[in-house]
Amino acid sequence: MLGAGEWKFLYYKFMKFRLKIYFAIFIVLLAVGIIGFMLFENMSLTNAIYFSIVTMATVGYGDIHPQTEIGKILTIIIIIGGVGTFLSVVASITDVFVNRREEKIRKEKVNMVLGLFFSEMGNDLLKHFVKFDNDVKLLYKDLKVSLKWGHQDFNNAYDLLKKHHISINSHKGDLQAVFACMQSRSDLLLRLIENPIIQEHENFTELLRAIFHLRDELLHRNNLSELLDSDRKHLEGDISRVYKLLIVEWLRYLLYIKENYGYLFSLAVRTNPFDPDATVAVKN
Repeated sequence: MLGAGEWKFLYYKFMKFRLKIYFAIFIVLLAVGIIGFMLFENMSLTNAIYFSIVTMATVGYGDIHPQTEIGKILTIIIIIGGVGTFLSVVASITDVFVNRREEKIRKEKVNMVLGLFFSEMGNDLLKHFVKFDNDVKLLYKDLKVSLKWGHQDFNNAYDLLKKHHISINSHKGDLQAVFACMQSRSDLLLRLIENPIIQEHENFTELLRAIFHLRDELLHRNNLSELLDSDRKHLEGDISRVYKLLIVEWLRYLLYIKENYGYLFSLAVRTNPFDPDATVAVKN
């Protein structure tokens, strides 16, 4: 079943496709009118273009009108086929621009919420999870984002992340600290999951669902320092799920602020959880 965001994307694609169809019909009718009026009404190219457009736009100044029977029939055809097409082109262009503006505003709101999430919780979780990661040194190399990164660098990072097998060892980190991080931000998580804007962002919604599940798993264990190996293995699987989803959303957010808000990107680079040498202090 498609989510709200996917339906909006499909609708936007349909609007663009419909505009192309209407525009193609408009061009064909316009070309037929121009050629027909030049041939049958002996109009100049300028007058043929002018008369075809004012006819299709229903302006009709009356300064030029067809003189021959064929010219009148051609005018009727253009009126019947062209007026509706012309109005449809105008309406479709308006819809496309309005939808594009609405989509831009929606993305702005989504990324503002994402920024709040990473500022209040996401970055802290990543800092905890990297301690569990057996192969984190590979991610240190691939995700050492710098101010010089461009769109292609982010695409390369996505590709490398897809191939990267995350191996979690819960003995290497502090499960209690992870639980405390989640539990102390419970109100934030609830506000995020209730936010209708976030519900349109399926990937982030999936991340929040995975975080809630991990928090609940940790909540129902009395002693996180004394776990059965099988139980610990189960928790490591939950951590792995959250960890990978979190990295993907983190990269998406970084790309967005890189392209739109350089000052936010600068701070994100200086607090990169995958750069062991990162420092918030500005050195140059």
